[in-house]
Amino acid sequence: MANPKIKSSAQTAKKSNATAGRKPAMKSLYSKADLEEIFRRFSIQRPEPKGELEHVNPFTLVVAVALSAQATDVGVNKATRALFAIADTPQKMLDLGEERIREYIKTIGLYRNKAKNVVALSEKLIADFGGEVPRTREELMTLPGVGRKTANVVLSMAFGQATLAVDTHIFRIANRLLLAPGKTPDEVEQRLLKLIPDQYLYHAHHWLILHGRYCCKARKPECEHCIIADLCRSPEKIWDIPAPLVELPQQNISAETAS
Repeated sequence: MANPKIKSSAQTAKKSNATAGRKPAMKSLYSKADLEEIFRRFSIQRPEPKGELEHVNPFTLVVAVALSAQATDVGVNKATRALFAIADTPQKMLDLGEERIREYIKTIGLYRNKAKNVVALSEKLIADFGGEVPRTREELMTLPGVGRKTANVVLSMAFGQATLAVDTHIFRIANRLLLAPGKTPDEVEQRLLKLIPDQYLYHAHHWLILHGRYCCKARKPECEHCIIADLCRSPEKIWDIPAPLVELPQQNISAETAS
């Protein structure tokens, strides 16, 4: 009888290293039926969810989202109402100038650097895109101060594309609920895109943000007000009975974000 082949320690180590370099396949804690039901309920609660950053056109949306980094929508809206009233195009923003832009947005965190970015992105829009906001993620991400999240928000809100921008709320929700856990926003985005039923993808971004902002809050989730409490797999959950599934009043963005 032939002796069985014994793998050398080097071969074993090589295989172990190769295996360690691979990410294990993600298996969601939620079944397809669970996911369908979660987003079905969101769709009933908010049939037409909206982003809460005030804007008047794609350009002002790009600026508003860029300004919202490490800032609240409420704070950005208060600062940009007067700014957008006089500078709603790249050329008008350039004519205003960096110093005056700073005066409008000085209540927003990192306002000096953000003012520079607003000027730089306005210049690039004029130089490279004829003053128009581009409609692809790759082109949007060439603009100063615009990353993947900002690009995805603009593609969705300005151009009606089904994208998923992972902000702090969605990142928290995905990890807290063990819905699509990940260490980075990009990782969470890719996992959510694989899990969210296609028919719900277009609004999923806003549903998850609003759920995180008003119900599954950062400091303490309000489980007793949650419409998916019975489906939630979060270890932090303290309530199992879902809140009544009723349609919320239509959003009044100016009133809500100003409060």
